[in-house]
Amino acid sequence: MASPAESSQLLFYVNGRKILEKNADPEVMLLPYLRKKLLLTGTKYGCGGGGCGACTVMVSTIHTVTKKIIHYSANACLLPICSLHGAAITTVEGIGSTSSKLHPVQERIAKAHGSQCGFCTPGMVMSMYSLLRNHPQPTMQQINNALGGNLCRCTGYRPIIDGCRTFCNKEDCCQLKENGTCNGNEATDKHNGVNGVNGQHEEPNSVSGDVCNGLFKEDDFLPLDPTQELIFPPELILKDNENKMELVFRGERIIWFSPASFQELLQLKVQYPKAPLVVGNTAVGLDMKFRGVFHPIIISPTRIVELHLVTETDTGITLGAASSLTALQDTLNNAVSRLPEEKTKLYRALLQQLQTLGGAQIRNTASLGGNIISRSPTSDLNPVMAAGGCILNLASKDGTRQVPLDESFFAATGTSFPKPEEVLVSVHLPYSKKGDHVLAIRQAQRHENALPIVVAGMKVQFEENTDVIKNLCIFYGGVGATTVCAKETSQRLVGKHWNEDMLGEACKLILDEIHLNPSVPGGMAEYKRTLTISFFFKLYLEVLQALNQLDPNNPDISAVKKFDSTSSKHLQTYQNVPKDQPDRDPVGRPIVHRSGIKQATGEAIYTDDMPAVDGELYLRLVTSTRAHAKIVSMDFSEALAQPGVFGVVTADDFLGTNEMTLEDGEVPMLASGKVLCVGQLICAVLANTPDQAKNGAAKVNIVYENLEPVILTIEEAINHNSFFKPQRQLEVGNVEEAFQTADQVHEGEVFIAGQEHFYMETQSIRAVPKEDGEMDVYLGTQDPTHTQGLISATLNIPAHKIACHVKRVGGAFGGKASKAGILAAITAVAAHKTKRAVRCVLERGDDMLITGGRHPNLGKYKVGFMNDGRVTALDVSYFNNGGSTLDYSILVVELTLLGMDSGYKIPNLRCKGTACKTNLPSNTAFRGFGYPQAGFVTETWMSEVAIKTGLPPEKVREINLHRGIDKTHYKQEIDARTLIMCWNECMEKSSYHNRRLAIDEFNKQNYWKKKGLAIIPMKFKVGTPIKVFGQAAALVHAYSDGSVLVSHGGVEMGQGVHTKIMQIASRELQIPISDVHIVETSTSCVPNTMASGGSLGTDVNGMAVKAACQKLMQRLEPIKKANPKGSWKDWVNEAFMQSISLSATGFFRGFDREMNWDKGEGNPAQYYVFGVACSEVEIDCLTGDHKNLRTDIVMDIGCSINPAVDIGQIEGAFVQGLGLYTIEELKFSPQGVLYTRGPAQYKIPAVCDVPEQFYVSLLTDVPNPHAIYSSKGVGEPAFFLGSSIYFAIKDAISYARKERGMSDLFTLNSPATPEKIRMSCGDQFTNMIPRDVPGTYVPWAINV
Repeated sequence: MASPAESSQLLFYVNGRKILEKNADPEVMLLPYLRKKLLLTGTKYGCGGGGCGACTVMVSTIHTVTKKIIHYSANACLLPICSLHGAAITTVEGIGSTSSKLHPVQERIAKAHGSQCGFCTPGMVMSMYSLLRNHPQPTMQQINNALGGNLCRCTGYRPIIDGCRTFCNKEDCCQLKENGTCNGNEATDKHNGVNGVNGQHEEPNSVSGDVCNGLFKEDDFLPLDPTQELIFPPELILKDNENKMELVFRGERIIWFSPASFQELLQLKVQYPKAPLVVGNTAVGLDMKFRGVFHPIIISPTRIVELHLVTETDTGITLGAASSLTALQDTLNNAVSRLPEEKTKLYRALLQQLQTLGGAQIRNTASLGGNIISRSPTSDLNPVMAAGGCILNLASKDGTRQVPLDESFFAATGTSFPKPEEVLVSVHLPYSKKGDHVLAIRQAQRHENALPIVVAGMKVQFEENTDVIKNLCIFYGGVGATTVCAKETSQRLVGKHWNEDMLGEACKLILDEIHLNPSVPGGMAEYKRTLTISFFFKLYLEVLQALNQLDPNNPDISAVKKFDSTSSKHLQTYQNVPKDQPDRDPVGRPIVHRSGIKQATGEAIYTDDMPAVDGELYLRLVTSTRAHAKIVSMDFSEALAQPGVFGVVTADDFLGTNEMTLEDGEVPMLASGKVLCVGQLICAVLANTPDQAKNGAAKVNIVYENLEPVILTIEEAINHNSFFKPQRQLEVGNVEEAFQTADQVHEGEVFIAGQEHFYMETQSIRAVPKEDGEMDVYLGTQDPTHTQGLISATLNIPAHKIACHVKRVGGAFGGKASKAGILAAITAVAAHKTKRAVRCVLERGDDMLITGGRHPNLGKYKVGFMNDGRVTALDVSYFNNGGSTLDYSILVVELTLLGMDSGYKIPNLRCKGTACKTNLPSNTAFRGFGYPQAGFVTETWMSEVAIKTGLPPEKVREINLHRGIDKTHYKQEIDARTLIMCWNECMEKSSYHNRRLAIDEFNKQNYWKKKGLAIIPMKFKVGTPIKVFGQAAALVHAYSDGSVLVSHGGVEMGQGVHTKIMQIASRELQIPISDVHIVETSTSCVPNTMASGGSLGTDVNGMAVKAACQKLMQRLEPIKKANPKGSWKDWVNEAFMQSISLSATGFFRGFDREMNWDKGEGNPAQYYVFGVACSEVEIDCLTGDHKNLRTDIVMDIGCSINPAVDIGQIEGAFVQGLGLYTIEELKFSPQGVLYTRGPAQYKIPAVCDVPEQFYVSLLTDVPNPHAIYSSKGVGEPAFFLGSSIYFAIKDAISYARKERGMSDLFTLNSPATPEKIRMSCGDQFTNMIPRDVPGTYVPWAINV
């Protein structure tokens, strides 16, 4: 063994480059090593916890036993570099680049339009690349599994899936030709399309008249040649064949041991009995990173042959404890494929769990032994393995022993639990015996890559040839501190017949034994109780079915059926360009995002990708831990004493103002006297590294004195009259009289919870001080000018010395408007104080804590209507939870009121809006800006009108739609002719009526599974309620070589504004798009810009660019007349020779639009975007699970400037919307602490949530006279159409409730999570559970 003083040399390869690290630190993960040490910034930081896939790399290594080279995807954020000895790492930079050759994966994802903001793209590329290294012609199932651990917030996944689908075996992917050959308009480049765009276009080859289908052309893609991949380094093969030595890596705080033999491992456990064994670092790593656990000694047994062996005996299969979950999956699949079914029931159950456990990256690295030893309460495997009678093989210096994986193991008190010096060597998975019945079942917030809410493993055996229970094992996860055994229940049921009497008794026994406190961590106590017995009911039915005792006509049989599954099919339909449009004119064509290729190769630079300069400091914010308190004192002495800490920044360091001026007064950027919410910024610590800054921030000692009241919820704000001013109101018609004459009047209320932006790139700022008080600030913001103004005010320096630069933003959705400015101002103060460059990059948890999100909203309504469904009167009040400061809350209220009619004509209407002031982080702008909440309330009462009248909901919706030329409730004229066109086309394309009949029939035949269908219209106002917001400017330079540089005020954050601007400049200047370049958005180029948002980016900036281009063309006109056959370059050169300026500014004054709230009228809309979505879902009434089966969307977006970009925005907004309405759930403690601070707790939609059939169609021949080139803004409108999934779910629940004799008039607050779906489908099991009386306990989480 190595002597205590020695430290081994770490050897691994990255992209074929040899890395020798003489002082490897066990605390250093691969992600920062790649980014900061090797400057390979293509691998991104997204969450730091293995939950988003942005940091995916491929690991290649030699298998310990087979000696074969294996390739697998892994999360770089969880891989300690010390674990990589002898491995080869491949990053996105290592497989292709724009300067050499693209890899087909990079090309296809980019040219299939699968990259918008691009921050997730390298991770997607590497997940797919890793799959192709093992399966060059993968199946769609393999593709979905490979991408299941990668999150995207922009695209809605469809274009990523379609790009990857092109690698499929053609027999497996029947849609290839349908989807892949439908577009020839995409601009492709002879040199791999380096910029994603150029001037060459092809005619569409799948055009029906004026309509195109599909957005890319598969035939143009580079072929995949597996022989051209990087080889595994021969040196590592040679090293592997040498005698292995123990490796010891010594860091500042941790020593990492990697023993070379089994005996060395056992000796280390004697020396260090408390040291954890780390294989994949997916459990210990998270504990150390997020839960403050510290291990001074870590033992890595990955090189021990005995821990990787797989052996098979007469009784079962034994797997080494260090085997990955993927290895477990492969072993079990192999066994299932060749062994009799009766022997593999346990294996099949485990495979079912492995299908949805984590993402591929986690399964590839997490070990079987680690999963067991962690005793996680939410382990998907432990309950199943325990029920299946698995045996643990333990070893120590004293010998070996076998123990059952049973309740004493999980209790950590019995003989089954390993002693400190023992090692789990292997796990024996026994064959099932004849007559064994095994069930594995789980329910999670999201179907895949989400920890279960409750998980169960159950096994039953019968006396021979009877239905008398001989043995029963029931284990649950998610209902206690670890896996729980229902031992007493199992024992008392032995000897019982497997019948309904036994079922009733079993449910009572389970509820008695599995006790859940109403304040249980994680909450949902009643739901969890219901799941425990619902799961047992599923076992009951599956066993009856296996015993041939379940009548095929028994209505309960649907409980054991799987969700309906159809082949995945996607189609995009849009209008072709006119036949006489010149080939060089790119407008109207599906051009690839200008940065798509660079994003797919990892070459696109985001703020934190910029290399650090000498002396650069890292800033870590210190936030309040109290919701409402006085700051008594702040002590920085311990923080300043930490290694590497340079200093602190407080409110006293602001040379100018520390306050932002909002409508309700001054708001401090750094708190000094008191705090108003948990997460409020108090001070910042500066240090030489991010980790040192984090350690220093943790040592800042703040003493608080609590203040009253603490107001967290909307209801509490109403009770305390705690509101921001002004409150807004609109009224039209005679509301009271209309209520008197209505046939029916209905009242209700509904709540829609908030939403986290979850942009993939967290808030990132880099401030670089220069001479004479100048400062360059590089950041991801939607509003550079606002940021410039804040920095100017805080430093007391004129704005002309502050230059804010935005190259691109890795997603924003409203979350990088006001909040980014505050963070940038604090960072600038730090840079000015220290005279050094300062970088602030928020960790995901801090970002979610600090920055707020979408406003939760409570709608209270009273609606009057006639028996034929016509709504005649409405009185509705909206209350949003604004948080502790005003931010955009009043504007959100205003836009809530302006959009609340949501496509419907309501003749007599009163609506009021109020922003509640609470002790939560301030909520802010978010895609849709109040309309998703307002429209949701409207569709809720509209669906209730249908129930009250007994009419089909689509009839009630249709009869109330705006038609033709009409007036809104704020007295602005609206042309809604295309709304009814969208409605009719969506009804037809979706085959609504036929599917409704089919769903009715399905629901009659399936008691426990129900389908639902909903069609929802949308009317979205595009415009500005204040004139000044609509202005824009641009600067266009033409150079003597003919190239053109465009600067404008819009920010590229994935929505494709730069791509569209290039198309506009190309058309106006009549030059190929490849001659146009946009470098960045900068306040030093274009001043006084407006925030990018509101779907206005192309509308206003495009007009400014058009104006600038037209100025240039006017100047060139005499030259063109003199030389009509000349080229653009000739004309530009001649202009230069004639001293004609080749630089032009363009300005757009904005729309002459304004809203007068005193009069309750105005013309704030420049135009309206209309759309309709029809969605179908299937729900499981026993678990609350649901599946999105099909969505049809029809949109009127005028004449699309870029159909690929626009359809991408529609799909991305829709999927983000379905997240809001179904699975995304923020959880706050009763003390105002945000629980959900990362992808482990907060679930955004993943690949599995995309509707299996997803059709998007753009109306043709509907030019919009109010915007550039007859187009319409498209970034936000389709978000609300995601609610069609929610209303389809509610429709399915209504079927279930009616069948059970319950009212179909019920409240379903958003989001429609599995918990709410299950508990709304009342039945004998929900009636059986103990209920918790509100007010008698402290809930774990509250609805804010």
